[in-house]
Amino acid sequence: MQQSSAVEPLVAPEWLAERLADPGLLILDIRSVVDGGARAAYEAAHVPGAIHTDYAKDGWRVTKGMATGLLPEPAALADLLGKVGLTPDRHAVIVCAGTSLGDFSAAARVYWTLKIAGHARTSILAGGMAAWQRDPARKVESGPGGAVAPAPPYPVRLVPGLRADAGVVADAVARHSAVLLDSRATNFFEGRAKSPQAMRAGRLPGAVQLDHAVAFDGQALALKSKAELAQLFGALPAQPVINYCNTGHQAATNWFVLSEVLGRPGISLYDGSMSEWTEDPKRAVEVG
Repeated sequence: MQQSSAVEPLVAPEWLAERLADPGLLILDIRSVVDGGARAAYEAAHVPGAIHTDYAKDGWRVTKGMATGLLPEPAALADLLGKVGLTPDRHAVIVCAGTSLGDFSAAARVYWTLKIAGHARTSILAGGMAAWQRDPARKVESGPGGAVAPAPPYPVRLVPGLRADAGVVADAVARHSAVLLDSRATNFFEGRAKSPQAMRAGRLPGAVQLDHAVAFDGQALALKSKAELAQLFGALPAQPVINYCNTGHQAATNWFVLSEVLGRPGISLYDGSMSEWTEDPKRAVEVG
């Protein structure tokens, strides 16, 4: 996989098993009600030394109006990262449930959040907790886990270019200056279905569709190979790409593939997505 600031964006269970004693690692178990696990699943079994932070409840995404998946404000983000014990010198490894594509999207969204906060040393455990437990020789811990050693508020320095806000998206719509990549299923893209968080059905004007599900191997419960991903995403024009969906969750998968696996420059995520875009009746949508 493409290297990102001297660490791999995806690490295998074998890699992590060899480094469990490394004090420089911070293993973040993000299981939540989204994957049906949350704290109870963590306490039943987790990677030794992992701490639990709930993707859905602990402030990784915030709500403003109809938009339910926005990036936290820098001060709130700094507090969140400090509370989980993250410091700039530690290598964060994100562990999701690993039982569905939605789980991977959650991991990709947390990864994007750490990257945009300026934390380059970040990886996702390929296959999540499910992959970790496939080998009975790999140890697990149960119970509430050790107390988190909180760190000072993280020195957040938002990395420009990773996030597209509504103004950037509106400019791209008007000037055709970026690929607007819709990661949703066809019924949402065509406006035949609507998210509860969106005021109107449809897509961004001029958008193209690449359902994030095509990037995922449902049998292996993992991203497809880099070669397969390069073929699937290779038809996109050589322009900046703004990834969006309904709430900025699914689109994190396409962002991760394009930016971190394939190493394309100019890749951003519109965290407000259609839930924010459709709040303003003056913003156009397309259907059909």
